[in-house]
Amino acid sequence: MSIVLASGSPRRRELLALITENFTVCPVDADETLRPGAPLDEEVVRLSCLKAEAAQALHPDAVCIGSDTMVTIDGLPLGKPSDEKQAADMLRRLRGRTHEVLTGLAVLPPAGEARTLCTHTRVTFRDFAEDELAAYLATGEPLDKAGAYGIQGHGALLIRGIEGDYYSVMGLPVAPLYEILRRLGAV
Repeated sequence: MSIVLASGSPRRRELLALITENFTVCPVDADETLRPGAPLDEEVVRLSCLKAEAAQALHPDAVCIGSDTMVTIDGLPLGKPSDEKQAADMLRRLRGRTHEVLTGLAVLPPAGEARTLCTHTRVTFRDFAEDELAAYLATGEPLDKAGAYGIQGHGALLIRGIEGDYYSVMGLPVAPLYEILRRLGAV
């Protein structure tokens, strides 16, 4: 049974490779507009399903995996920053506080219904100084990450601790995905 990852993310590719080397990467276009008023945990699952369905339209005989990660604080989503100023604003908002990272997962077998889930991970930032913020921004890392940080990169220097699944914060809940793929007989 072939496996398709509906993402161009190098982090998701790296994490899926922990489970199996036998998969194809298929970046897809999906409308990631959030529905106003919809619960954010439902939205990350819905977006994950849209990605898996788009991949399955191109690979109908494969198990297709979609995932979406969202950083939230005060009930509001923080997406990828559009520029360095927005990244700095996001990081200042997270500084010294605990926020939640929601990661949706959808595994769509060739025949049958999608298996879906949402992980909730609490991440606490330390109260870092402005010069530390400037140094992190200078790495360029914040510009392509939800919430303007990467836990697996230099962003680790800003984090005091986490409660939940580290790999979900990176973008793919590895152990739950492995269990689903194993039950499907795909690994």
